[in-house]
Amino acid sequence: MSDLDLTALHEFARREGGLSRRTFLAYSTTLAALPWLAERSEGAVMRRATFAGNPFRLGVASGDPTSTGVVLWTRLATEPLIPGGGLPPEAIEVQWEIADDEAMTKVVRRGTALATPQLGHSVHVEADGLKPDRWYWYRFRAGDVESPTARTRTMPAPAAQPDRLRFAFASCQHYETGLFTAYEHMVKDDLDLILHLGDYIYEDEGKPDKVRIHLGKECESLDDYRLRYAQYKSDPLLQAAHARCPWLVTWDDHEVDNNYAGSASAIKGVDSLALLARRANAYQAYYETMPLRRPSIPRGPRMRLYRKASFGRLAELLILDTRQFRSDQANGDKPADLNDEALDPKRTMLGQRQAGWLQSSLLTSTATWNVLAQQVMMALVKRKREAGMLYSMDQWAGYAAERIKLVKFLAERRVPNPIVLTGDIHSNWVNDLRVDDRMPETPVVATEFVGTSISSGGNGTSASKGLEQLRSENPGVRYHDAQRGYVRCTVTPGIWRTDLVEVEDISRPGAPAVERASFIVEAGKPGAQAT
Repeated sequence: MSDLDLTALHEFARREGGLSRRTFLAYSTTLAALPWLAERSEGAVMRRATFAGNPFRLGVASGDPTSTGVVLWTRLATEPLIPGGGLPPEAIEVQWEIADDEAMTKVVRRGTALATPQLGHSVHVEADGLKPDRWYWYRFRAGDVESPTARTRTMPAPAAQPDRLRFAFASCQHYETGLFTAYEHMVKDDLDLILHLGDYIYEDEGKPDKVRIHLGKECESLDDYRLRYAQYKSDPLLQAAHARCPWLVTWDDHEVDNNYAGSASAIKGVDSLALLARRANAYQAYYETMPLRRPSIPRGPRMRLYRKASFGRLAELLILDTRQFRSDQANGDKPADLNDEALDPKRTMLGQRQAGWLQSSLLTSTATWNVLAQQVMMALVKRKREAGMLYSMDQWAGYAAERIKLVKFLAERRVPNPIVLTGDIHSNWVNDLRVDDRMPETPVVATEFVGTSISSGGNGTSASKGLEQLRSENPGVRYHDAQRGYVRCTVTPGIWRTDLVEVEDISRPGAPAVERASFIVEAGKPGAQAT
């Protein structure tokens, strides 16, 4: 979808005195011919392209693995930080191959794909026919230039009983406020997967006196978002983490705009059409940048991102989208008590269709561990504000009826070993979840691990102020700090282990990482235990 089309649509709406959301979505869907562009490119195709520089400056990546396949990704750009990436507006043929060995001498799959200008010269190869539970290596070639070789893997067969899954999850990597040192340590951890839970980029304009500076103004157009992703993807530590193992990704708010909710902007005076137009640009750039499958190709301002990935019968990973479908935040998005507005059963974080999909997936899961990988804190945590102890309305507390219903579903349907993974708030938390966390005498149903930021917020602290009061007001909170880093999880049939890995100084290269705290959850015994 082009910015020109969306701008014209918005201008039409202004002239005509308004346009219904249904009409907007119907019209924008007709503009979004994206599902076929990568396969049916009309016009010239550069089959033996020549480049003035390296077209693989944004690296390579893999993601969304199954037991027999994986998505391979790259995006061609010889000059990533200018519009068009330094390439002509023509489709370019790209070769790809997968091998059993790092030297790429035992090639098991190969093929060609088109990098089209309509999709920012990105490539999404859905390679299949691979063996389950295997490591592979892959690379691309465009013209006479070869990409770096990277590593990926398939998932175990659906009926397999793996002995171990080892993965990390991360979120909130603000380029300006710190270095991505956490990824330097993550690549040493022998991981099967990396999960990114949102805020892969930040949309705001560049500011002086930062560790690094964003290029350009605040992102609104498709080119704006493409350039911002290119700046982030140019980071060598982030590239190395993508090249080490497959990723599973989802977004939060900063991939579009801070604290947006569905079609509602957090900024007063911005109407829904303007936000949806911006969202369409942001969603397309997100797809172009991530190793995602065809069902995630955006249709205008809509994009299917919730999905699942199974690691045999050891773990079912349910990746959620808590931004696209949510109701606007309660109480004007100001901290509040759990009042009638926050407890309104009509308020939704997931939307009806995603909520139904989630329940169905949980009911049919045969996994030992059932993992909800999502964005905002699920624990109903009161924190000290000027007016007293209040809840954040941007978190599940602002959608408390739906949150209580979800945890009640986990309890009543006896979903085995539910674990919630969360990002967003630039701090580490370990929370025991009850149907209603305001009732500490009731049974623990699940455990939530909230991961801190990669860099957002700048250097943090491991000594959180008011921690004793926080825990006394919230008995379900088992741990909290505000350092930077990531979370590493080791999962076996009997034990889930979570290590909070922290980088003390993200303003200088090469800073060391420490394992700040570790917790386990025993299968069949809800609740976190410190080790």
